[in-house]
Amino acid sequence: QVRLVESGGGSVQAGGSLRLSCEASGYIYSSVMGWFRQAPGKEREGVACTSVNGLHTTYADSVKGRFTLSRDNSKKMLYLEMSNVKPEDTAIYYCAASAVGTWYGRRSLESDKYDYWGQGTQVTVSS
Repeated sequence: QVRLVESGGGSVQAGGSLRLSCEASGYIYSSVMGWFRQAPGKEREGVACTSVNGLHTTYADSVKGRFTLSRDNSKKMLYLEMSNVKPEDTAIYYCAASAVGTWYGRRSLESDKYDYWGQGTQVTVSS
């Protein structure tokens, strides 16, 4: 069983930076991992995800060039570096992992590709 715990959320002003961390327990070495977010009244959307070995990464168009995803399998950690944040980045951010390590390219941003979810961490960006 995989357990995911997010940390690093908080309040930040527009244009600022924030780093989210996801600590995993259990076997994640054959998991695609990613970050999703859900704003009030909106559906959950994929933000960024990376393949089992970290060689492939894809980003939502809305965060490309501003967010950077990284993965450290030796520490069972997933990170999301957020820079130049905008008010529209305000959401609960969730870490996710798949049970199967298939890489679907941009379709890996779809939430139905994931089986394990963290509880989420709130990010609030003020203008």
